[in-house]
Amino acid sequence: MRQQFVHQPFLITTGPGKRRRFYYKELAGCWLRAFDFHSSSVVSLPCTTYHWASFFTASLKHHRCTGCSSIAGTVATCVLVLACAVSTVAQDTAVASICDTSVSHLSPIRAGDMPPLTLTPKQVRSRVRFVAISNGLEYSALLIALNSEWYADYPRSSFHFFNDNAEWLQMDKVGHLYSAYIESRMSMELWRWTGIDRKKRIWYGGLSGAFYQTIVEILDGFSAQWGWSWGDFGTNILGSGALIAQELAWDDQRIKLKFSFHKKNYKDGQLDARANKIFGKSITERFIKDYNAQTYWASANLRAFFPKSNLPPWLSVAVGYGSEGMFGARSNTAKEENGVINFDRRDIQRYRQWYISPDIDFSKIKTKKKGVKILFTVLSGFKFPAPSLEFSKGKFKLNALHF
Repeated sequence: MRQQFVHQPFLITTGPGKRRRFYYKELAGCWLRAFDFHSSSVVSLPCTTYHWASFFTASLKHHRCTGCSSIAGTVATCVLVLACAVSTVAQDTAVASICDTSVSHLSPIRAGDMPPLTLTPKQVRSRVRFVAISNGLEYSALLIALNSEWYADYPRSSFHFFNDNAEWLQMDKVGHLYSAYIESRMSMELWRWTGIDRKKRIWYGGLSGAFYQTIVEILDGFSAQWGWSWGDFGTNILGSGALIAQELAWDDQRIKLKFSFHKKNYKDGQLDARANKIFGKSITERFIKDYNAQTYWASANLRAFFPKSNLPPWLSVAVGYGSEGMFGARSNTAKEENGVINFDRRDIQRYRQWYISPDIDFSKIKTKKKGVKILFTVLSGFKFPAPSLEFSKGKFKLNALHF
């Protein structure tokens, strides 16, 4: 009995007489898709590697806001660029023998515009083994590197807790939720590729984000510089739970978590100097660490909730959260090691911002062009710039264009 597994493919031609079926899977966050060819042969190892490295590194940046290494942020960006190249090269260099047409006579398990991919039990086992082993090895290597290159720079301690719930107006907690969601979504798509049962891939993939983040939290617990944070742990669970709940209820991510950023110019010499010190100077560092410049969104696809409407399938409405006026984790003051205050801007109000804005779900825009699909996948992880209605400091404000 063959286990059947459905994806919507598009066809590409990579040489004379070598027509290949190319399956395009939706991934999270940096937001390339895991490319897979119709075969028991696995050619997505580079994709798997860069996915974990990229998402894991991004998660650490949110976790350590002001303590991040500039190298780590740069690596995350470089890995994303490398991912694009690897995926493109994989398409053009995969051998023709990976095309398997021997199962084309089997019936699909659900209707679709294109024929389904049907996997044999042997292929399923092979893919499960590959995903499990490769992820385990890659994640282990990453933890070893993290332990030696990051935690080794700080004194160790016995396991302890650290309450950072009051820091950064909880922007770092929203970052944890977002990171866990993205990691879970990416992992779930990899498990989908294996052809395992629907509920298994939802739970295996869905819990991955919380699991990976929890390992890092444990390492924090043994570091004198930080500690186990129940707030971080809780938002990690919420992030993974957001993905699992939607998949179980709708078999779809109708509400996608997204991110937006704009480079801030503080227009004050003292504030610019302070921002350079705690957020970094490069655009990559600011992208990761400047919570004043970040907004996190929950973007709901309207057509998914109103399928009989004439709304465009890509139209969404997003609710966002951000904060301003933060130049320290808990207050806008800083001290030298001897206790002398060297920065005091308590005159600047720290406040929350709430937004509502139209959005575009690029994953719902159909195209057969490979490059455009890659671009749309990347864009689907970010809030599309659009006008927004802001509520902050007790009043409403209209922003002509919100990044």
